[in-house]
Amino acid sequence: MERARPAQDEQTHRTEQWSTVKRLQWPSWMPIDPYILLLLGTVGLAALFPASGTGADVASGATTAAIAFLFFLYGARLSTREAVEGLKHWRLHGTVLVCTFVVFPLLGLAARGLEPALLTHDLYTGLLFLTLVPSTIQSSIAFTSIARGNVPAAICAGSFSSLAGIVLTPLLAAALLGNSGGGFSPDSLVRIVLQLLVPFVAGQLLRPWIGAFITRHKKVLGHVDRGSILLVVYTAFSEGMVQGIWHQVSAVRLAGLLVVEALLLGVMLLLTWYGAKALRFGREDRIAIQFAGSKKSLASGLPMAGVLFGAHASLAVLPLMLFHQMQLMVCAVIAKRRARDPEATGPAGPDQPSGTGGATGTGGGSGTRGPAGAGGTAGSARSRVSPVATSRIAVGTGTRSG
Repeated sequence: MERARPAQDEQTHRTEQWSTVKRLQWPSWMPIDPYILLLLGTVGLAALFPASGTGADVASGATTAAIAFLFFLYGARLSTREAVEGLKHWRLHGTVLVCTFVVFPLLGLAARGLEPALLTHDLYTGLLFLTLVPSTIQSSIAFTSIARGNVPAAICAGSFSSLAGIVLTPLLAAALLGNSGGGFSPDSLVRIVLQLLVPFVAGQLLRPWIGAFITRHKKVLGHVDRGSILLVVYTAFSEGMVQGIWHQVSAVRLAGLLVVEALLLGVMLLLTWYGAKALRFGREDRIAIQFAGSKKSLASGLPMAGVLFGAHASLAVLPLMLFHQMQLMVCAVIAKRRARDPEATGPAGPDQPSGTGGATGTGGGSGTRGPAGAGGTAGSARSRVSPVATSRIAVGTGTRSG
């Protein structure tokens, strides 16, 4: 049985947790994530000055190295011990994984009936691919905190989804896409292993020696993360421009894609919220499940698409880029409304976290809600991983755009 933490020490931990989450959020007055603007600018640069000939070979080689280094950093940042401790809330994490890698792909397969009437073959392939990538990390944490949900659970759920995605996304792509993804083939699994999984495992193995260095320079290395993804986008869209594939996409088709993605996001938001309620999760856990189980990671999806699709990656990543911005804007509105729910009000006030307490027990089922700040017996049992420790899992495991 854990020793009771003094009230002052508990308040310090809650304050540190809230400070960490606040640093992950972008200004509320800005409707678009600044990193999305950089991505759009990179697409524009590729349209005006596409890499070709020797320049394309150099860009392709640099992209390969950047992706490998990106996943090496992912491995070096993730604390295996803290991730394993987070598995104690296995029902919640299992629910998020099922939403991410089972429900999402099933909805993607159901959308096949929209081809070719509403979506072209390439756009549908990109839509199906976006349903296969893992969930976000940092935006899930930020929205869960704003809505006064279970922040430690959101941290662990996003981290587990990213880990599982390194293996599950290529396997699902091989099973569901086959050779229909343009340049995708089972040989891509070998490239995934060499370019993503091997660097990730190497980062994990070297973490005892380089972990402290990575932590000290996490801000600089965060720029390396984002720069690597911008390079992936530039290379992919440059190849698309050289091959002239953009002439295959009309404004009507893009509008149709946005409608389909809006329906996909709406269905997942409803399923994660009411499905979690049917599974008897408490309010805080339902919030974490909704935000972690309804979103897709641009940070993980773009590098994977570059490896899996090669020269055909430009149209494959377009649905993911559009869906990512849509989910940020919609979830921001939902999170603010959840924060104003009568259930969310407590002594901590509407703009502060109510602690790690919740309405669930260790298994994720419903229980009694403890007082804000203390969390109650059930909430304490659920959140064995300290907020400060679990916050370290999220720092640097994905870009700011999630």
